[in-house]
Amino acid sequence: MVSNFNLKDHSYLIFGLGVTGVSVLKYLKKKRVSNYFVWDDKLKKAKNFKSKKAYNLNNTLRLVDFIILSPGISILTSKHKRILSKFKKKIITDLDLLYLENRKFKSIVVTGTNGKSTTCKIIYHLLKKCKYNCVLGGNIGTPVLNLKLKKNIVLIIEASSFQLSHSKFVKPNYALLLNITNDHLDWHGNMQNYVNSKFKIFSLQEKDCFALINNNLIKTFRDKNYKSKLININKKEYKKIQIKLKNDYLKSQPNVENMNYVYTLAKLFKINNRTFLNSMKSFKGLPHRHEIFFKKKNVTAINDSKATSFNASKYALSSSRNIFWILGGIAKYHDKINLRNINQNITKAYIIGKNTEYFKKQLKNKIKFVVTKDLAKTVNQVFQDIRFVQNKCTILFSPAAASFDQFKNFETRGLEFKKLINVYAKKYI
Repeated sequence: MVSNFNLKDHSYLIFGLGVTGVSVLKYLKKKRVSNYFVWDDKLKKAKNFKSKKAYNLNNTLRLVDFIILSPGISILTSKHKRILSKFKKKIITDLDLLYLENRKFKSIVVTGTNGKSTTCKIIYHLLKKCKYNCVLGGNIGTPVLNLKLKKNIVLIIEASSFQLSHSKFVKPNYALLLNITNDHLDWHGNMQNYVNSKFKIFSLQEKDCFALINNNLIKTFRDKNYKSKLININKKEYKKIQIKLKNDYLKSQPNVENMNYVYTLAKLFKINNRTFLNSMKSFKGLPHRHEIFFKKKNVTAINDSKATSFNASKYALSSSRNIFWILGGIAKYHDKINLRNINQNITKAYIIGKNTEYFKKQLKNKIKFVVTKDLAKTVNQVFQDIRFVQNKCTILFSPAAASFDQFKNFETRGLEFKKLINVYAKKYI
């Protein structure tokens, strides 16, 4: 950590003017920092900041002290790959700016391939119920530099691998690494780079900090000789009180891992079991994450549009029976669909999207499936197929792929699915 860091003593290039880049710009203005420039490959965005635009990118990158890179930009795939790689040591993120000012706050940083947003939201809900002064931001929605931070506040941050990959000053009091499976390999280049980015949340922690990590990642943690206190996730302890939990959403299989971490963290905050259980009663899950939004007669519909890889989808597939599974979109790089021990839960699958060949190959000889491509036609077909089903069944929209071939984002995709379910349910049920 840089001691006595003063923002005004340094120069910056804000590289990328998306949501995060704009938040950095506003932050520097608020702090009355004048020595900064902006760059965005989309000329329209850059035109809005003519007075601060870096007209000669190479010279600006060479002259500034820090390059604040937007998290969506990968050096490996950027057309500026060569020059960005040359000045890689200068690259930081919005998270770094937050920590560089060395503010007096406690922070909980959560990362992992799956479950980050839900875990952050549960932690925030728990601490609020326990009267902690806390705020929530980062990859979950609100950029950290947009948050209003006061004294004695607990800051809960969802950190993506994109943010952590270039971070150099992130130092959480509590660091939670939930899990690691193949994801974003096109952005990181290989699995090792991806793993390294996730483990960065521990690199600057001191002896009085806590590291919460899954059992299968402990060896990697120990090999790196981090200073923080390693806290094992005690699943047996949580299991004892899980049966007393009065919240069906949190008791569902996809949330068991998230809750193990939250319960372990609660013990570090000295929150007793009674308070923990009472606090969890009122928690409501995030949209598009195993969202059970429709129940009528024998039919349940689940919107799991946030599942953009198979590892994200398998939790939902393992938690229901007689599933009519809708999947498809842009498959993640090197992703594989392994249905071992869960194929018996799936009655039929429906492949949507433009890249149907990949999914056909993955499902061939494993489960019954059809190619339907269009989501509206698919939902109509599903309702036709379940008309004569007597047992309880689940319509599961867990695409195991990104949405960009047909939708703006996973939120738009999920909302469209929910709308279609309600429309066709009136017709068929």
